[in-house]
Amino acid sequence: MDALTLHRIHFGFTVTYHYLFPQLTMGLALLIVILKTLALRAKDPEQQNKFDVSARFWAKIFAINFLLGVVTGIPMEFQFGTNWSEFSRRTGGVIGMPLAMEGVFSFFLESAFLGMFIFGEKRLSRGMHWLSAFLVFFGSWISGFFIIVTNAWMQHPVAYVLRPDGVFEVGSFWGLMFNPWAWLEYAHNMCAAVVTGSFVMAAVGALYLLQNRPGPYGRVFLKLGVIAGCISSILQVFPTGDLHGKYLAKNQPVAIAAMEGLFHSAYSAQMIILGQPNYESQKIDNPLAVNKVLSFLIYGTTAAEVQGLDHFPKDQWPSTLPLLFYAYHIMVGLGTWFLALMVAAVFLLWRDKLFNARWLLWAILLSWPLPYIANTAGWMTAEIGRQPWLVFGLIRTSQGSSIHVGAGNSLFTLLGFLGMYTLLSLLWIILLYNHVQEGPPQNDLSS
Repeated sequence: MDALTLHRIHFGFTVTYHYLFPQLTMGLALLIVILKTLALRAKDPEQQNKFDVSARFWAKIFAINFLLGVVTGIPMEFQFGTNWSEFSRRTGGVIGMPLAMEGVFSFFLESAFLGMFIFGEKRLSRGMHWLSAFLVFFGSWISGFFIIVTNAWMQHPVAYVLRPDGVFEVGSFWGLMFNPWAWLEYAHNMCAAVVTGSFVMAAVGALYLLQNRPGPYGRVFLKLGVIAGCISSILQVFPTGDLHGKYLAKNQPVAIAAMEGLFHSAYSAQMIILGQPNYESQKIDNPLAVNKVLSFLIYGTTAAEVQGLDHFPKDQWPSTLPLLFYAYHIMVGLGTWFLALMVAAVFLLWRDKLFNARWLLWAILLSWPLPYIANTAGWMTAEIGRQPWLVFGLIRTSQGSSIHVGAGNSLFTLLGFLGMYTLLSLLWIILLYNHVQEGPPQNDLSS
């Protein structure tokens, strides 16, 4: 493999591994605020304590994931200067500002108030302790926004000025911040983060109920998890997924064609549910398709024409087309499962049968890794779909890598990261396993 391919694999690995942690912390941040709000509004001291202990339990899981997110995020940003120095040189005037603001909100606001929340519960008033939880949530979500702004500019560059030397600068700060792509992508991404947090919380609750553990925490975790999971799963599909897909079709139609496996432009285009893309014969083998649905989903009418890959030059087709097709369909398939599972869980919760429905508790417990797979597949869809552009329409991927970092150096550091992250994974598994098995303490705050 050449240096460019290894640079792409290296960054793809580090960013994929890193995002295992923020997606959970951003989702849990909202759920912890909800738990603290329930505790603040509860009149009965026993109810207050139940929600306070629950919030404290999840705050420790949040802290473990936040720590590993920081550890794995810093090397990823350094890679902009090592493996992608030409990209950084040309676009640093645009992406440097939101990346710096992300660091400020993540490393200062979020980490500072996380410390107050974990260690200041006995020293702060109940209102101030709630405020510290809210500011952790605010810091995590606003830092996520600035990362999305950076990615959205690469997907849909706006508000920039191109200097004669080929360097890009910000033409309008507010134009960059209000990039329509950023807001659609942000809403879709944060719903996905809440899905992850909700499924993990619901899975722990299901585990405690299946183990017949004493105490109310299994029911608290499961109830909050399935309600938040149902709402976020619905919002993930509509309106955020629907609007983002339509905007993608308008601005990156070649990506939509590759994601859907649409080789030839067609009126009343069908949507492929299952199949194997055959790029030599340019067709889908063994397709399971629904007629006219793709035209309707994109344009609101079954008669509309959807542009296929044949409408675009081959040098503008996304690279690794089969991977893009499968990643997109994995994301959509799992999103459908999340929606069906959580709607069923909420229905049984409403009927007061969820806590004893062991078949559904097992389904929820075994589904906890699936949001991680769906989030990874979703980001792969977005990033592979943008190819062959590093900044869509402006800088091709082949033009952004570091020409002075060879394949040998990139491979050596990639192997080093693989070894280091293997150890981090073992540490993460041990810490979370022990904490979940120990469970919330069955006593009051004073102990």
